[in-house]
Amino acid sequence: MKIISMLPWADWLALLGFFSLWVGYAWFSKTGSQRQQTLLASTNRLRHQWMLQATARDPRMLDGLITQNLSTTPSFFSSTSIIIIGGLFALLGTTDKAAELVREIPFAQQTPLLVFEFKVLVLIGIFVYAFFRFSWSMRQYTFVALLIGAMPPPETFASGQNDREAMAERAGHLVGAAADTFNDGLRAYYFSFAAMAWFFSPLALVLATALVVLILYSREFRSEVLHVLRD
Repeated sequence: MKIISMLPWADWLALLGFFSLWVGYAWFSKTGSQRQQTLLASTNRLRHQWMLQATARDPRMLDGLITQNLSTTPSFFSSTSIIIIGGLFALLGTTDKAAELVREIPFAQQTPLLVFEFKVLVLIGIFVYAFFRFSWSMRQYTFVALLIGAMPPPETFASGQNDREAMAERAGHLVGAAADTFNDGLRAYYFSFAAMAWFFSPLALVLATALVVLILYSREFRSEVLHVLRD
């Protein structure tokens, strides 16, 4: 492929570092959740308590409303992702003008038109990934609503016919999975801002990616909200 020979080795290394930091941080965050050290892990405990309360409620309209409200956020980001993807595809039709605009920015690296289009395609790939994660999160929330609707009456839990703790654990795990999937899509949005720095230079891409990782780490592992939820 022509792009392989046209893209400098520094850009290939920067792109490799970008995806390595993204995948590495996702793995680090997931292992941190297993050790109950992240924001997601702390909120998962609240999700379990919510579902434990839901087993004692009848009717469960409040729980249905909460689930519907939670699903609106991934729905919004899913629709936004489609708009952004459409805008980026439209940009591919005017890459000559866009590339000329970038060249006028101070400290921006001069790149051939084909390389510029490749960078746009990388951005499109990031938002396509985000769309699939957000849309899957939406579907998972519909499964949560189905599970809440299928819960036996509170009397059966009180009489011991059904295991209340097992049902709450099952439902809470499903809500947590939906939230984790949404978190993947939201993380893609963060890294898309780092990817935009690649239009300036490979060094800018590396620095922006490191900054995004630092911001994500501070919010998931060191934020004030996490300290409040832990108390």
